Amino acid sequence: MKYLHTMVRVNDIDASIDFYCNKLGLKELRRHDNEGGRFTLVFLAAPGDESAQIELTHNWDPEELGGGRNFGHLAYAVDDIYALCQKLMDAGVTINRPPRDGRMAFVRSPDGISIELLQRGEALPPKAPWQDMPNTGTW
Repeated sequence: MKYLHTMVRVNDIDASIDFYCNKLGLKELRRHDNEGGRFTLVFLAAPGDESAQIELTHNWDPEELGGGRNFGHLAYAVDDIYALCQKLMDAGVTINRPPRDGRMAFVRSPDGISIELLQRGEALPPKAPWQDMPNTGTW
């Protein structure tokens, strides 16, 4: 048995691609538009780790999606949690759970999917402004 991907439904494929690729840093691997089924599938992965993929499913007809919290979360190991969180903040992404401990942070996608960011290896030493930032919203 081999892990293939995690599927999440999205309302706005352009906003989702902007978040996952332009802000979070994933790469689009392939895309499939199904006119008959009225949906688009986009497969993404972290650079250098194509074995762990996310499938974004966009149904063309409007639908009400849940808050995303019932899904749980996606998790990524990152080289520098402070640098990535700063990059995300500079791009307008809310850091829901700042990396106060130098180890873990949470953000949300445009569709409310919770994304956990974990420092690769040992935690970085706590530092300002992160160590004093409160949580924002839910994560």
